[in-house]
Amino acid sequence: MTELPPKPSRDELTERAARVRLLAFDVDGVLTDGGLYYGDGGEVMKRFDVKDGHGLVMARLAGLRTAILTARSSSIVEVRGRELGLAAVLQGRKNKAAGFRELLSQLEVSPEECAYMGDDVNDLGPLGMAGLSACPADAAAEVRQSVHYVARCRGGHGAARELVELCLRASGRWEATVQHMRDPDALQAVKL
Repeated sequence: MTELPPKPSRDELTERAARVRLLAFDVDGVLTDGGLYYGDGGEVMKRFDVKDGHGLVMARLAGLRTAILTARSSSIVEVRGRELGLAAVLQGRKNKAAGFRELLSQLEVSPEECAYMGDDVNDLGPLGMAGLSACPADAAAEVRQSVHYVARCRGGHGAARELVELCLRASGRWEATVQHMRDPDALQAVKL
């Protein structure tokens, strides 16, 4: 049996989070609860959490770029990405390690400057490369064991927002971002 690396100390976790310039997320099981809803016509619906969406908007307002990297393809994800002003939406990337390298190259970010949140074993590639790896509380056991940070929230129920807050606090941008959100004029142009 391979020995797992130890979890970082609080100080090391804060250092990793402070370096983040890009937050990348899987979709199903991270930005959604992982459920897929099929209707008679075959259409698929996904449930996104507004808290996670608000977190991604806060990251953007604070100067952090956000992105999606997912193995599935869905027009719903494209629409959600546009609504939130994501820097990139990479869909249909079955090989997520290659997709992660593509994302970093496209956005000109080093792996050390990227946080990645995934929930299942197909996310282990990017999780192993990211400067800050994270997962929701209900991620697969192999993922929970291998990441730097396990969120208290489940996928599709605030885990992504939790990672955003960790990075904003670590970089000293949390209070200014909250203050910005208190301005009603700032909220008019923001779609959650």
